[in-house]
Amino acid sequence: RDRGLPATAAEFRAIKAQGFSDARLAKLTHTTEAEVREQRRAHGVRPVFKRIDSCAGEFRAATPYMYSTYETGALGQIPECESEPTDRKKAIILGGGPNRIGQGIEFDYCCCHAAFALGDLGVESIMVNCNPETVSTDYDTSDRLYFEPLTAEDVLELIAVEQARGTLLGVIVQFGGQTPLKLAKPLEDAGIPILGTSPDAIDLAEDRERFQQLLHKLKIAQPINAIARSRDEAFAGAHQVGYPIVIRPSYVLGGRAMEIIRDDEQLERYVRTAVQVSGDSPVLIDQYLSRATEVDVDALCDDAGQVFVAGVMEHIEEAGVHSGDSACSLPPFSLKPETIAELKRQTEAMARALEVRGLMNVQFAIEEPHSDAPRIYVLEVNPRASRTVPFVAKTIGKPLASIAAKLMAGEKLASFDLVEKPFDHVAVKEAVFPFARFAGVDTVLGPEMRSTGEVMGLDWIREGETSSAPAFARAFAKSQLGGGVILPKTGCVFVSVREDDKPWIVEPVRLLIAQGFKILATSGTAAYLGEQGLNVETVRKVLEGRPHIVDAMKNGEVQLVFNTTEGKQSLADSFAIRRTALMMKTPYFTTAAGALAAAQAIAATATDTLDVRPLQSYG
Repeated sequence: RDRGLPATAAEFRAIKAQGFSDARLAKLTHTTEAEVREQRRAHGVRPVFKRIDSCAGEFRAATPYMYSTYETGALGQIPECESEPTDRKKAIILGGGPNRIGQGIEFDYCCCHAAFALGDLGVESIMVNCNPETVSTDYDTSDRLYFEPLTAEDVLELIAVEQARGTLLGVIVQFGGQTPLKLAKPLEDAGIPILGTSPDAIDLAEDRERFQQLLHKLKIAQPINAIARSRDEAFAGAHQVGYPIVIRPSYVLGGRAMEIIRDDEQLERYVRTAVQVSGDSPVLIDQYLSRATEVDVDALCDDAGQVFVAGVMEHIEEAGVHSGDSACSLPPFSLKPETIAELKRQTEAMARALEVRGLMNVQFAIEEPHSDAPRIYVLEVNPRASRTVPFVAKTIGKPLASIAAKLMAGEKLASFDLVEKPFDHVAVKEAVFPFARFAGVDTVLGPEMRSTGEVMGLDWIREGETSSAPAFARAFAKSQLGGGVILPKTGCVFVSVREDDKPWIVEPVRLLIAQGFKILATSGTAAYLGEQGLNVETVRKVLEGRPHIVDAMKNGEVQLVFNTTEGKQSLADSFAIRRTALMMKTPYFTTAAGALAAAQAIAATATDTLDVRPLQSYG
């Protein structure tokens, strides 16, 4: 730290061999990563790449794995580089790195399809990823594979080796999620061509102030919002927007550290303990749209400005639940055709304005979606592959990621048979959660993503059905089965919901009573349902003494739970109910919208069978 950067090549190579990155050395010596890189290269200190023989020495491997090293021999000699770049046209695909919540197999799926698409075009595919547990790092996915961290330093070094021979068309950063997307600007600054959407357009979609100006120009609405770079700005922004607010750090994945804040006390706790608010790490503050319907839209766009809207997905849970945790339906199960048309129009306008090349995902929120004048707001735009791409691709029968890769390489949308057709089926995506593996974790869904997987339920509109509603109910039931949830056909349902949800829980309770279910509810919920003419029995809360609802659940007397809450999620009653349901493997739903979908599925499966047919027969 006191001596500064190493003065000789031998010293530099020795410290690099110990695993110090350029970024770490920059921090220790109070310089910049670019300055460290410049001095390191001036000394001629570059990594060499060694080869992992994927054929165990039986014969020469056609699909080698490469990894970098700064090691030296016993006499100080530098080992030979074994990368052996080809003289072909080539493109580099940056993978997603370590799998974690918010960035998992969906992005790996996109990277694999990109590699296959490049092969179709006669372009050598070079995969960069550091996770051996992915399909993108299998020996038969790409032509060449580098097991390297997804950092600017490591990627730039391997690019330099590959550029020594052949023609590098560019680097694909859109398919691996947020991790490679952050490398777009450093790579562009180093003169590396980026295939697809430009880094400036990516930044435009991520930069709150620039994006706001774009939406204003396009006359597209977004929730009232503010940006804060200090504690005082956070409070000023919250008061300007008005509670409740949704607050989150910028440039994060999976809604990390995102919360719904309802008052100054919660905001004080957030800025003190949840995130460090600074000029380099601002927080984004948005108006919280209560009871709004959230919608995801995936689209393709080519360099001629042609746009194909691949899927409009209506979330089942209301806005406020992270899109990765919310179940969704394709096609939408309740939106009016005029609303869907407007969503598509706005998506196309933003795709052209951002000059998207390849895939784009838009998240909308709709207030009063069933009124004559629904209010549509853009929550965010991601000019990259989203986690919904595999779901949409399977639903419409089109390889979206593969097509997107070819668009990024210069092909036109007109080259593909992308014709919008009426749906004769419904697909429902449902999230899978790891709550049972973590003692003491609350199962309430919110703006921070918690799911670790997803499943899909498909059903078709059968002869004589005049709407997609029955197919949606059956598809939802299948999605629950796929996620390990078996909805009951008879028994007892426990209902306890927050005040705002009481009008919305009436319909699911009415449906279940019609199916012969017995209804138990806590005093407030029971009184409200009784006023609506529903036959409900009152059960004690945990704090009201035994025997209470948790006792009944542990005794196997409850087969289904509807429980919503707000504010402090650790309230003894609600938390004990949800954890007991989890441990007893009793199906439970923590949103009113999810409760309604479950009730509809139970009613539909009481008369319909859940048949299956091949995926290829849909669409």
